[in-house]
Amino acid sequence: MQLLFRILAIIGPAMFAGVMLAIGVILGGYWKNLPPAEFLDWFAQHSGLVMRAIPLVVAPTLIGLVGAFWYDSKKPAARWLWLASLACIVVVLGFTITYFMQINTAFASKVVAIDQVAAMLESWLLLHNIRIALALAASVLGILAIKH
Repeated sequence: MQLLFRILAIIGPAMFAGVMLAIGVILGGYWKNLPPAEFLDWFAQHSGLVMRAIPLVVAPTLIGLVGAFWYDSKKPAARWLWLASLACIVVVLGFTITYFMQINTAFASKVVAIDQVAAMLESWLLLHNIRIALALAASVLGILAIKH
């Protein structure tokens, strides 16, 4: 079981980062090239597709991190690295819940003023890049935890 938790704790955040990277690079690049009204139309029609992948990577990530932490809780160095990894994911989820879900809803319901779409999308992409970096950091911290 320990091996399974460790595998999930490393590949879960890496998959999470990969999903977010694809959203940011592929869709973000596409969105930035759309006129604001067309972006809002696209988002209203397709935002559900973007959100579908997130639960598929969050569940194994959390299961893996909690399990790996539990197995290594008696090893101080590993325990702190697992906690740091988990903290990275908690911050990612915090951003997701407090910022991204709200702004995604605003985009999808087209309540954003057309003249503010570009600036809001730029902010969205900047914070999205921070989430990607944190998810990658969580994976690297997991690798370091296993080495201890």
